[in-house]
Amino acid sequence: MEKNLIILHSKPWPSLLIPSHSATQLEWQGSTRVLANSNSVSMTNLSHPKLIDTQLNELCVNGHLSEAVGILDSLAQQGSKVRPITFINLLQACIDRDCIWVGRELHARVGLVRKVNPFVETKLVSMYAKCGLLEEARKVFDEMHERNLFTWSAMIGACSRDLKWDEVVELFYNMMQHGVLPDDFLLPKILKACGKCRAFEAGRLIHSMVIRRGRCSSLRVINSILAVYAKCGEMTYAEKLFRRMEERNYVSWNVIITGYCQKGEIEEARKYFDAMQGEGIDPGLVTWNILIASYSQCGQSEIAIDLMRMMESFGITPDVYTWTSLISGFTQKGRINDAFDLLREMFIVGVEPNSITIASAVSACASVKSLSMGSEVHSIAVKTSLVDDMLIGNSLIDMYAKGGNLEAAQRIFDVMLKRDVYSWNSIIGGYCQAGFCGKAHELFMKMQESDSPPNVVTWNVMITGFMQNGAEDEALDLFQRIEKDGNIKPNVASWNSLISGFLQSRQKEKALQIFRRMQFSNMAPNLVTVLTILPACANLVAAKKVKEIHCCAIRRNLVSELYVSNTFIDNYAKSGNIMYSRKVFDGLSPKDIISWNSLLSGYVLHGSSESALDLFDQMNKDDRLHPNRVTLASIISAYSHAGMVDEGKHAFSNMSEDFKIILDLEHYSAMVYLLGRSGKLAEAQEFILNMPIEPNISVWTAFLTACRIHRNFGMAIFAGERLLELDPENIITQHLLSQAYSLCGKYWEAPKMTKLEKEKIPVGQSWIEMNNMVHTFVVGDQSKPYLDKLHSWLKRVHVNVKAHISDNGLCIEEEEKEDINSVHSEKLAIAFALIDSHHRPQILRIVKNLRVCKDCHDTAKYISLAYGCEIYLSDSNCLHHFKDGHCSCRDYW
Repeated sequence: MEKNLIILHSKPWPSLLIPSHSATQLEWQGSTRVLANSNSVSMTNLSHPKLIDTQLNELCVNGHLSEAVGILDSLAQQGSKVRPITFINLLQACIDRDCIWVGRELHARVGLVRKVNPFVETKLVSMYAKCGLLEEARKVFDEMHERNLFTWSAMIGACSRDLKWDEVVELFYNMMQHGVLPDDFLLPKILKACGKCRAFEAGRLIHSMVIRRGRCSSLRVINSILAVYAKCGEMTYAEKLFRRMEERNYVSWNVIITGYCQKGEIEEARKYFDAMQGEGIDPGLVTWNILIASYSQCGQSEIAIDLMRMMESFGITPDVYTWTSLISGFTQKGRINDAFDLLREMFIVGVEPNSITIASAVSACASVKSLSMGSEVHSIAVKTSLVDDMLIGNSLIDMYAKGGNLEAAQRIFDVMLKRDVYSWNSIIGGYCQAGFCGKAHELFMKMQESDSPPNVVTWNVMITGFMQNGAEDEALDLFQRIEKDGNIKPNVASWNSLISGFLQSRQKEKALQIFRRMQFSNMAPNLVTVLTILPACANLVAAKKVKEIHCCAIRRNLVSELYVSNTFIDNYAKSGNIMYSRKVFDGLSPKDIISWNSLLSGYVLHGSSESALDLFDQMNKDDRLHPNRVTLASIISAYSHAGMVDEGKHAFSNMSEDFKIILDLEHYSAMVYLLGRSGKLAEAQEFILNMPIEPNISVWTAFLTACRIHRNFGMAIFAGERLLELDPENIITQHLLSQAYSLCGKYWEAPKMTKLEKEKIPVGQSWIEMNNMVHTFVVGDQSKPYLDKLHSWLKRVHVNVKAHISDNGLCIEEEEKEDINSVHSEKLAIAFALIDSHHRPQILRIVKNLRVCKDCHDTAKYISLAYGCEIYLSDSNCLHHFKDGHCSCRDYW
């Protein structure tokens, strides 16, 4: 045997791409290992080319590919070559047996082919692609000097199998540039890619090419073009093509129906569904399921159920997809019991659920936090052997975590055979939601070492968890580490988590700072950002910020959503810009009841009762609009401000009956405000005592305000005592009640306030925006260097106020009386704005934490007249607009 052993030395062969893997060791089907350059081969039998081809072809059939490599190496020793077809057969054998290692060795010996033609190279492309090595297939393809239709087809087919849709479209364009046109076999693959990546223009190009080549008779190609138009949402094009089709089959109708369903035009899809039957084509199970799923997704579950019953009447049995669509639809609508009834019916008729069915049912339980129902579905998953499915495992973790059973969630997580990023995110989110951020962080650190490293959602969950549990520093630290430690860029949700967290902890300034940083970092705010940050700007000193956010929303085309525009109507009003509220309102089409209510309450806030009532009259002219509880409360307040007591009473009685509005405490509070403002204190008191529901703090506060303004201190005592019964710890109520007792000469009956309680009386603070900066003033604060100038200016003003406005006597106030060292904060803010005669603003916007006192109110009225300015002052109870010596509250606050 030794004399027949031939030792072959390595020899470099020319090839397209020589793989870097070792050519000395082969593996076939994971079990056989041989040395390619140590085969014992009898050369006497391989002297004739035909015999060589026959031998190699037999090895291909028998699967002894490693021996074929040995023969090729022996041929190399002889200087012989193989025919291209034989080499192609060897490569095909590698494809059939998924033997990539032998395929690499064959590629290394491509120089043994007599003439390497495009068919040999194409088969190399196919071999790499079908063995799962798309990158190596592309390298061979890119280095080919000549490519024919089969080559392009092989590469496009490889990308299609790997779902590289964009690359398929790119290859199509390159193919056209090289003058190679796709055939009817290849076109559907390219068109499928166009639909997947929404390449509408590529689809149109193919359509025109098909028309020019006279290939419109190929129904498969035309259906594929129709699918591109439908998937791209271009239903005008799809409908034109559909109507011009000489022949339509079941697929054609499904495509056009699906297109309209995906665009949300279900009724149009239903018309085609009916027309399909009119043309004698009975809808199949797929068609029925398309329509049922669309109605379910759009929340029209009853119609979806009716369709399923109709389908059964046509003799078509609903499958698991049908039932799952219906269950998912009821789940989305929050009709969990109906979803469970369907699940039980599904079992009764013998349809076994799949993983999506179970996951939908589990999600339904999670949405209502029903652990009992969730456990029932869990047991179904166990009985149907679906519990090991990762989708179901993730759903169960989420359900148990949201329901507060973290032990069960952890057990499922621990026994999961395979986990993905959703598994980790669900369990981490559950611990964060329950306040166990330490445990969540421990899992977060383990996740970084797992096969599923944290994604941006994981980081956001951790940030949100820390923010919700008051650990702002840890949240900010995580935010700064996202890009550094996780190699992930923060997304808009990351910023939203911080903004929302600071707002929840009432740190508006920090929330606004984060919003500014977000803009400076070129991160575009989304709808959630706008709706989250706007409440922080619903005050006078943030008026410019509301405009800034509005401009940002317009640039991002976010105002097209009606609820966003409604929010801007409300925020402009609260920031003192009622004219901007009206502009936004007038620009809306259509408007809903929230749009009308937002502007209506804005007018009431600004004391513009005439405008509010005019708007209400316009609203009543639209038969599509029906006033609701918010409308009624605003209208009663508008009548109150206008002094129209009888009209207010009529609205309270009749509107509730005419529009079926259930009266609640906000309406009773508005009625007390109406009666109290007009001085009908006895009637207001009787109204309260005869209320069918127990009066709350807002009702008694409205009555106390009336007693305070009309100086009926006896009734004020009665109201104050009722308030203390509801809120015994309220220091301001105690302070007001103490004053009322003293003014009634019953100071010994006043509730005794300890020194500690007196120290708890809130200190007056005011904020004013000047030159894009917010300045804060506090009663008794002596730290500012310019206070002497402000005090001097205010003393001069005070003299003129006393000369122009008479004092109407004693009153009770929330804030302590002024003295030399404790001027009220709103006066300091006004003085600060107006003391510089060269740069006096025309409009002042001030926010105060307490109800403004009568003296400060009189001062503001005088200054607005004497200095020709407008002062917007929002206190704890009212928005005051001082202009020309008058206030919008009409001296009732």
